[in-house]
Amino acid sequence: MSSAARTTDRTPDDTPGRHPGLADSAFLKAARGEPVPHTPVWFMRQAGRSLPEYLRVREGIGMLESCMDADLVTEITLQPVRRYGVDAAIFFSDIVLPLKAVGVDLDIKPGIGPVVANPVRTLADVEAIPDLTSEHVPFITAAVRALVGELGATPLIGFAGAPFTVASYLVEGGPSKEHAKTKAMMFGAPEVWDALMRKIAGIASAYLAVQVEAGASAVQLFDSWAGALTPDDYREHVMPHSSRVLAAAGELGVPRIHFGVGTSNLLGLMGEAGADVVGVDWRTPLGSAIPLVGDRGVQGNLDPTLVFAPTDVMTARAAEVIEAGRAAKGHIFNLGHGVIPSTDPAQLERLTAFVQSYPLD
Repeated sequence: MSSAARTTDRTPDDTPGRHPGLADSAFLKAARGEPVPHTPVWFMRQAGRSLPEYLRVREGIGMLESCMDADLVTEITLQPVRRYGVDAAIFFSDIVLPLKAVGVDLDIKPGIGPVVANPVRTLADVEAIPDLTSEHVPFITAAVRALVGELGATPLIGFAGAPFTVASYLVEGGPSKEHAKTKAMMFGAPEVWDALMRKIAGIASAYLAVQVEAGASAVQLFDSWAGALTPDDYREHVMPHSSRVLAAAGELGVPRIHFGVGTSNLLGLMGEAGADVVGVDWRTPLGSAIPLVGDRGVQGNLDPTLVFAPTDVMTARAAEVIEAGRAAKGHIFNLGHGVIPSTDPAQLERLTAFVQSYPLD
């Protein structure tokens, strides 16, 4: 079995300085495919968006500015753990933050998303992007260390954007529905595409390493736009680069989650790329996804809109997800995508309590 597909033998709680309670973490046990005391639960985009306390501390502060303030990152990451009692914290940041840190001229425009001033077109454009080192992101190291001290036995998930999704922002100059310029480079300028993907994979690997070395107990690689690809194109043009990132994370000894949106046709390949856990969005029934991912855990996958339904409807559907997850090597409960900004936090509190109290015997 290749290193990219291997589940690591070393565990986060083996590392000196880590909280001894991490050994009993339901989240880490599920990620490693071990028996759990309850189905662990956390929510993508739990650190912000729907929380009034998040909106208060972010008022008047830009997204990237927030992500580069260690104290603010620490506070925002802790907020959903305090409120919901979830089984893991997700580091508050953005997938384009590492690019900003190395000097790429970009900003996150409200209502639009990341906007790149000078989109990548040539090999020279790729070569002009510096490689990331820990010196570029001292605020990340500071925030993770502070968080690990505050979280104790609750694991912290580090994260990075996957090469394809980050490349799409760089090539398109911003968000895109068609990814036409991205695919034009992928198919028509393969040497530029390969160089760009290698550059981003190196930056993502270094960014994850900074987080893990500072104390993160697991990582998630987000490939938000991978669903725009056919399996053959993913396998040839994208998977090798995601595999590089996941293999490097594997060498750090932490569980690796790989998540994409609209990727029902790619779930097997995303697992083969090197995931210990494959995130499944809400479009694919979890029971259908489990046979596709092989001997790996799954994460997900309640439709995020179900938290707007009556509580009994929401919990009934959550129970279906938990029951389906029993067939997997390990199951981490999550939404099938991020928390919708208008979500009532009280519903997520009820959902968390329901999942954690759901009997597994």
